[in-house]
Amino acid sequence: MKVIYNDGHVDECPADEELHVIRHTAAHILAQAVKHLYPDAHFAYGPATEKGFHYDIDLGDVKLSDEDLPAIEKEMQAIVKQNLPIKPYALSREEAVKLMTEKGEIYKVEHIADLPEDAVLTFYQQGDYTDMCVGPHLCYTKALKAFKLTALSGAYWKNDKNNKMLTRISGIAFRTKEELEEYLKMMEEAEKRDHRKIGKEMGLFMLCDEGPGFPFFLPNGMALKNALIDYWRDIHTKAGYVEVSTPLIMNRHLWETSGHWDHYKDNMYATKIDGEDYCIKPMNCPGGVMVYRSQPHSYRELPMRVGELGIVHRHELKGALHGLFRVRCFTQDDAHIFMTREQIPEEIAGVVHLINQVYSKFGFDYFVELSTRPENSMGSDEDWEDATNGLKTALERLGMDYIVNEGDGAFYGPKIDFHLRDSLGRTWQCGTIQLDFQMPLNFGLEYVAEDGTRKRPIMIHRVCFGSIERFIGILTEHFAGKFPTWLAPVQVKVLPVSDKSMDYAKEVYEALRDQKVRVALDDRNEKIGYKIRYARQVDRVPYMLIIGEKEIADRTVSVRDRDTDQTTVMSLDDFAAKVKDEIVNRK
Repeated sequence: MKVIYNDGHVDECPADEELHVIRHTAAHILAQAVKHLYPDAHFAYGPATEKGFHYDIDLGDVKLSDEDLPAIEKEMQAIVKQNLPIKPYALSREEAVKLMTEKGEIYKVEHIADLPEDAVLTFYQQGDYTDMCVGPHLCYTKALKAFKLTALSGAYWKNDKNNKMLTRISGIAFRTKEELEEYLKMMEEAEKRDHRKIGKEMGLFMLCDEGPGFPFFLPNGMALKNALIDYWRDIHTKAGYVEVSTPLIMNRHLWETSGHWDHYKDNMYATKIDGEDYCIKPMNCPGGVMVYRSQPHSYRELPMRVGELGIVHRHELKGALHGLFRVRCFTQDDAHIFMTREQIPEEIAGVVHLINQVYSKFGFDYFVELSTRPENSMGSDEDWEDATNGLKTALERLGMDYIVNEGDGAFYGPKIDFHLRDSLGRTWQCGTIQLDFQMPLNFGLEYVAEDGTRKRPIMIHRVCFGSIERFIGILTEHFAGKFPTWLAPVQVKVLPVSDKSMDYAKEVYEALRDQKVRVALDDRNEKIGYKIRYARQVDRVPYMLIIGEKEIADRTVSVRDRDTDQTTVMSLDDFAAKVKDEIVNRK
């Protein structure tokens, strides 16, 4: 694919940059279409993004709705059809300001003022539209083969809430129409799997205006959450972890010592108790450190693997909140491992094995990133180099491929992030391993070494699920609410055909409940076909037991399987044994 650069030369575009150029060009064509339809529009920023493109526009008193997008898209198609050449040129700062002022582009003029004095100001022109841009772009508008406008939203100029709210028009663009169609089908499927929709249908959780970003878990959601927690506890006990619980609120001095007050204060909730500043914990690690520091330790006790299912609170902007994916309160399946330097590779290998075990259980594959020192960090260059090399060594010994993500580590240490892929191919960052030399130093942690000297331990922070709430959201969409039997909020639903079947249906219900199967009885005065459809499509129950006169006479149950929609007749004892096996062994 040929593209034109801002100095006018045309060249083949590197394959990994093609989508970016296509989407950037689509943003310009979007702006030209808007200018044709709304001549008084003024343009702010119009970037390509990882998922598409958008343009932030000041439309004055005009209020767009979703019904306006097809007309804008049609105008874009007309511009594409004209096959306008896209031509770059450069201007001096004075000439650029004059041009943008003449066109009434007040936001572009302000943007120019923010650029360095020696910045080269380049523009791209296509027909009657000119935009300030560094490029590169497609050479002709007709080279834009496949695009679609997808959403309207609001965006503050320069992302500053004190500035004017602009209209953001978003879209997607791909190399071919086939790629676009594939993406649209995936998005249609993703909409069906939206965990907020499924969560409401299945009674998993609720969100309300009285607590934005603070999810309420309903009985079915708690059953699912507790099943995950039981699994977490089982695998951690087998892996040699102990569990603790640390306070939700601790004083400011603790957070100053940990470094959070200087590096994370804007994301923390604070209060006053007895005239002193306290913080609601955004992370569990300082509490874990205090547990370690509460008594002396010997090298013989190391490594110490200390787990905590801790509730944490972080301040998120209201506009960023999204179901269970972005909340202000969540349960972090944390663990902190205290160890010697020599134990680093082995302990990291153990955590990688544990995370791999968890993701394999749910059918996820994943890739790994190594995130290095950020600008806003604490500690010496030597400690950061040692910590980063420690993670690299562990990954290389495990033979794991990884991508280096420069500058995205935690403020106290580098980290390994696990990005899992769900059933739609989407990626989610969940598990993480963070190597920390700083917090043990800040809190003066020690252990008595074999030679009798006192040494400082190294600390690993790690999570498997990440946030249990977010992981539930991911699982809900991954399985489309059709959870494996061991996870399903309701594992079996008993469906009597009529009132004549009710006594035996209750007997079946109570027998399964006594065996700790999560079972429900649908005793509504509805036809059996309706009950089956509701149990399968809304409640998404793995097994439905249909109880009619024949089942009563034979002392059996007719088992309807959710996934195959096949019905099998068996004794209650055989069915109970089958379900218990799936639950106990988490199949």
